[in-house]
Amino acid sequence: MTDQPPASLRALLLDRLHHADDLTPQVRELLRELVPDEPARSSGGRAGPAQLRSITAAGWRGVGPRTALELPPGPGLVVVAGPNGSGKSSFAEAAETALTGRNSRWDGRRATDWQKGWRNLHSPDVTPEVCIELAVGERGEAVTVRRTWHGLKVDEARTKVEGPDGSERKLEEVVDAEALDLARPFLPYSELGSMINGTLGGLHDAFFKLLGLELLAEFDGRVRDAVSECEQVIKHADALTTRLLDALGTLDDPRSREATQAVSGAKRDLGRVRALLGSRTPAAEAELARLRQLASLAGPDLAEVGGAVGRLREAAAAAEEARYGGAEEARRLARLLEAAIEHQRRSGSSDCPVCGAENQLDRAWAERARTEVERLQAEAADAEAARQEVAVAVRAGHDLVQPVPVWLRGDASPLVGVWQEWVQCRDVTHPRELADRVERAAAALDDACRQVREEAVQRLSAHDVAWRPFAVRLAEWLGAEEAAEVARERRKHARRARAWLRPIIDELRDERLRPFAQRSQEVWQKLCEHSSVTLGSVTLAGTPGRGKVELDVSVDDMSAPAYSVMSQGELHSLALSLFLPRATHAESPFGFLVIDDPVQSMDPEKVEGLARVLDAYAQDRQVIVFTHDTRLQQAIAHLGIKATVLRVSRQTDSVVGVETLTDPVEQALAEARAVSLDRSLPQDVADHVLPAMCRVAVEAACLETARRRLRDEKGLGLRAVEERVESLERTKTYVSLALLGDEQQPTRAAVERICPGGWALIEAFNSGAHTPLPTVDDRRNLVRRTKALAAAIRSSAGTHSTGGAR
Repeated sequence: MTDQPPASLRALLLDRLHHADDLTPQVRELLRELVPDEPARSSGGRAGPAQLRSITAAGWRGVGPRTALELPPGPGLVVVAGPNGSGKSSFAEAAETALTGRNSRWDGRRATDWQKGWRNLHSPDVTPEVCIELAVGERGEAVTVRRTWHGLKVDEARTKVEGPDGSERKLEEVVDAEALDLARPFLPYSELGSMINGTLGGLHDAFFKLLGLELLAEFDGRVRDAVSECEQVIKHADALTTRLLDALGTLDDPRSREATQAVSGAKRDLGRVRALLGSRTPAAEAELARLRQLASLAGPDLAEVGGAVGRLREAAAAAEEARYGGAEEARRLARLLEAAIEHQRRSGSSDCPVCGAENQLDRAWAERARTEVERLQAEAADAEAARQEVAVAVRAGHDLVQPVPVWLRGDASPLVGVWQEWVQCRDVTHPRELADRVERAAAALDDACRQVREEAVQRLSAHDVAWRPFAVRLAEWLGAEEAAEVARERRKHARRARAWLRPIIDELRDERLRPFAQRSQEVWQKLCEHSSVTLGSVTLAGTPGRGKVELDVSVDDMSAPAYSVMSQGELHSLALSLFLPRATHAESPFGFLVIDDPVQSMDPEKVEGLARVLDAYAQDRQVIVFTHDTRLQQAIAHLGIKATVLRVSRQTDSVVGVETLTDPVEQALAEARAVSLDRSLPQDVADHVLPAMCRVAVEAACLETARRRLRDEKGLGLRAVEERVESLERTKTYVSLALLGDEQQPTRAAVERICPGGWALIEAFNSGAHTPLPTVDDRRNLVRRTKALAAAIRSSAGTHSTGGAR
């Protein structure tokens, strides 16, 4: 389930461009100019692949007192089963919340519902906490990610990451944030519906990033922008033409009439316009051009400056009130107090280990210390928030400051000096100083710009009063039209470039997506083997923010829209088909998948398909599935899939328990063996109970073998098999169905063939008290004979069981 790293898209594009003989040199050069550099790619998890060791919750959702869900290490299938309301989904949500800081089940829902429902109602005194323990890297280094709530709001929480030695780490050192976004290993039940809703725009954008296709989107955007920029230049020149012709018509002047003739028509006579404007000396023309620039000079927007100054001063005041810069000191003091509290708890001594004072560290001191720890932690959070607000305000203030215009640089006028003082504001980082400097410099620059504008306007008006304004506008039009001429030629090349590029982008995009699409089809085929709906190609259309995932769906070889022809179970299967290839991408640092309630709305055939799919992915990663539907466990047993089954149960007051369900045959034998070794067991109890317990073990072996025989030899599906075995009543019918495939057939000869003496044992099960077991050796012998018979029955179908749910 891995992919090979793809070749560089930039290199592929340049190679296609090099061999594009149908392009003109100008188009080829334009494309080379616009092709972007390869974006930096995240390496995924910083510390290597990660698997889940355990999920713990306390005071969270349906879990009251602290409960841990211990998970087997390494690749494999884990089924976490339990009825609705047992708390199993709370563990799935706990894992996602601990690692990502959010619960996707509540994304887009009413905030008030989430605020009321995230804390366990039965454990108000338990500090809410979710925690996962990860095995990270090739050596399986233990890393704990714990999210603890210190307030009543869902966002009043802190995530703490600890290494195996207890040292605190940063989450980004363990798991890359981009990987969590692109290859998120969590699929809650709510997303089974939401991820297949609408145009799949979010999934499209995720695949684009996952496949490294941002370069294609950027390249397409650059070419599209090149066309748009040219069109804007042309549109501007055309608008100037219309306005200029209207203005020239109002002036009774030969130069105006000549200019009208030069500007009108399909082919504008730029040479004639240049001649009209050439009556001035080059120096005068340059002076006039500069005066026009000065007349339109604009300084800072004082309204924006005022707002930024106000925010800077508010942020500075808030930072000073929150002890700006004291966050680390508060955290350090909190850690010292926590260490002291932990020392007092572990040692049991109330003496101070530092000064030796006796009876100082008593229970009252511990309560005061815990209160102080909470106060310090809150103080640190406030200081950190204030620091962030200061950084945002300073950055906004800096963003207002614009550099000296290029055409003014090198000018010796006082305006440049005033503007330089404005630019130097970007070097100030203290919020109060920055507010003062920005306020003063902006006012000074605005005043200087106003004076320069007024002076330039006066000097412009001193030129030829009648013609000069038209000459100015004509010169402006000439510059715009010269730019438009260049833009028209470039637009032609850019349109040709885009026409060549779009199919290349589609081809490279589909090539990158093909392994995912093939894997989605494989998952779909396993899940919906008997469905009349066929999933064909999966393609991406459009670009990020404007794209969608296109699904080629057909019913009985007739094309059809996916959402109108699929049942709810098929839609869930489709969601799984799209989720699994993405979550198991080669660059994903997650060696686990957490899937919540995928069985709902699936018919028995799809449940069998789901079991096969989960088993396939569990060969090289940890697949953890939460379900209340017992059909998945039945399918796993029916198909002989190796899996760990954990059952979650919930008692009163949200007390949640977790137990591992073992092999039913071995479990029944172990219980019988324990009873057989009890020397104090009354004789009448041994004579009645022990044969019944042994009968349970044999019947469990018969059920396993019968299911395999009916599936492999009779070709029955899960539903038909379960209907058949549910009709069994007596042990002999169990044995007949297991050995002969027919519960009505006589069984004695078949039993004696695989296990001599086995038939007498079965008779003993039914006789109960008529077969006395006076000694421990008699009881132990009964269990040994039962074990041999169960083993013979399990191997009778030709293959020893792998254990089913272990």
